[in-house]
Amino acid sequence: MRMRLSRYGWLSREPSPVSRMMAEFAADFRDGVDINLGVGYVNEETIPRAWLLEAMEEVVRNPTRYRQAFNYSGPEGSPNLIRSLKDFLARTRLGQIDRATLERKRLIIGPCGATSLLAGLSELVPKGLVVTADPIYYIYSSLLERKGFEILAVPEDDQGVDVEALAHAVQQLGSRARAISFFYFVTVNNPTGTILSNARRKQLLDYVARLSSEQRRRIPLVFDLAYEWLVHDPTVEPPASVMPLDQWGIVYEIGTLSKIVAPALRIGYMLGPDDELMRAMIQHTSDAGFGAPLFAQEMASYLLDHYAEQQLERVRAGYREKAEAMAQGIRNQLGPFVESYRGGQAGFYFYLTFRDLETGARSAFFRYLARATGEPLIDGPAASPHPRVVYIPGEYCVHPRGQLAALGRRQLRLSYGFEPTPRLLRGLELMREAAEWALRVQTERRASAMPRVGG
Repeated sequence: MRMRLSRYGWLSREPSPVSRMMAEFAADFRDGVDINLGVGYVNEETIPRAWLLEAMEEVVRNPTRYRQAFNYSGPEGSPNLIRSLKDFLARTRLGQIDRATLERKRLIIGPCGATSLLAGLSELVPKGLVVTADPIYYIYSSLLERKGFEILAVPEDDQGVDVEALAHAVQQLGSRARAISFFYFVTVNNPTGTILSNARRKQLLDYVARLSSEQRRRIPLVFDLAYEWLVHDPTVEPPASVMPLDQWGIVYEIGTLSKIVAPALRIGYMLGPDDELMRAMIQHTSDAGFGAPLFAQEMASYLLDHYAEQQLERVRAGYREKAEAMAQGIRNQLGPFVESYRGGQAGFYFYLTFRDLETGARSAFFRYLARATGEPLIDGPAASPHPRVVYIPGEYCVHPRGQLAALGRRQLRLSYGFEPTPRLLRGLELMREAAEWALRVQTERRASAMPRVGG
């Protein structure tokens, strides 16, 4: 007998391509042999293990300050962590948010990192259109589509989403524009690493405010700050939040400590107006498990109070060094094959566009790096295959019905987050080998497919 599932359940029976890749990485990745340039794990060398241990010991030793730290959490989040986050943002001026704005807004902690807040958002707003940038944050867009949303992906340029193109795309919707559920933008885009400029943020606020006025409803404008604290290129204009300019109560920011402290803490937060959506998010956190583990929240509070600036500087310096080495490696190893690349100024991604080379999961290039060509000299013996290199194909990174779908077949995302620099450079050497082999295979196939002339 067949099990009855919801539409979301039915579409979730099979893992998404990226979910499958992460599962395979966790199951059979060989440390020290295979090279991860794909799965976006953070730099192990910057995880502050000694400070985490100190924070845990302090939480255990000080039950008066960190009350019932191994019991359930309240659904809004630890008061200590909420205070620490606001103090940290005010102290560092990250996003250039002033203390008065922070005090006017509500800050809540998600049940399991920033992703859980994004998932909660998909439960709390009406199903409809989500407007975002293309290339897309493929993990969230996949979730949204399985939940019944439709994605309207608007191409970005070197400053982020093109707001004029976005306005034109919405205008083309006609009456369907009233079905827009929310606008969603990753401010340092995943997968491309493109930084949404301050001018574009202001244009987005003005546009969504105007559209909200026309439709006589508040349409959420959601900024995902996952990588924004990791702007490590000193030439980049410091990102500026538009929250202090938001007179309409439409701007929401979702941030995380995963990229600057440790993903396993699972600390994500949402900052926004004290309104019905934020109150619904608190109830959703309660429904999803009462709240993030309280001891992890209290540890995060201690770290923010004592070591946040040092840790931020350390993490940025680590990624800057790796980004510079990776950029040079891309030029040295893949220069003849690459049409363009971007990223490397913030976060830990580069996004490459090849001239002629296809990069999808069935391509010769991918199969070479996965050691799945069927040729023993390339793949190695079954018991001990040659090193594999993991990357994210561009076909996963662009919307399949968007303007960039064809281009995505020649693109890929590389992460310099996880591997040490020598392993990053070795991965690029193997990618050069794969490119040379794949181009030969493509040329041979085209030659064999050409019609023969004569008798």
